[in-house]
Amino acid sequence: MEFNILALVVAAASTLVVGAIWYNPKVFGTAWMKAAEMTEEKMKGANMAKIFGLALLFAFFIAATLRALVVHQSGVFSLIEGDVEGALPSYAAFMNDYGTSFRTFKHGMLHGFITGVTMALPIIGTNALFERKSAKYIFINSGFWIVCMMLMGGIICAWE
Repeated sequence: MEFNILALVVAAASTLVVGAIWYNPKVFGTAWMKAAEMTEEKMKGANMAKIFGLALLFAFFIAATLRALVVHQSGVFSLIEGDVEGALPSYAAFMNDYGTSFRTFKHGMLHGFITGVTMALPIIGTNALFERKSAKYIFINSGFWIVCMMLMGGIICAWE
């Protein structure tokens, strides 16, 4: 089972595309700015290269973790500690029988959705509660990550 780095890079980059749409003023951008107490003045002067670069890096970390959740064969691969040549013949037999099972975009989206709802929503929600942010803020930002994780999961699962 090879590690498809390009799938992870594309999945990570997809978050920037979704973000450009999601946080557009005609979608949720205006509502997010109000809920986040963000102003045009605060947005000016930011180092956008740093922001987008780090956002892409963080999204790559998410994609790498999401891979283990959407590609079920990752667990079997970890059992042999990555040593395909030294694995018992049962590993090859298992991979021949099940190596491509549940490797679809739709299946990856399902696991991305589950991960978004059970990981992104609670993390963002907890931070927002302590920051005294509104439910609108929680749902806009959590919704973004749920959609992103669905798309990332689909890309990773289908492209492996």
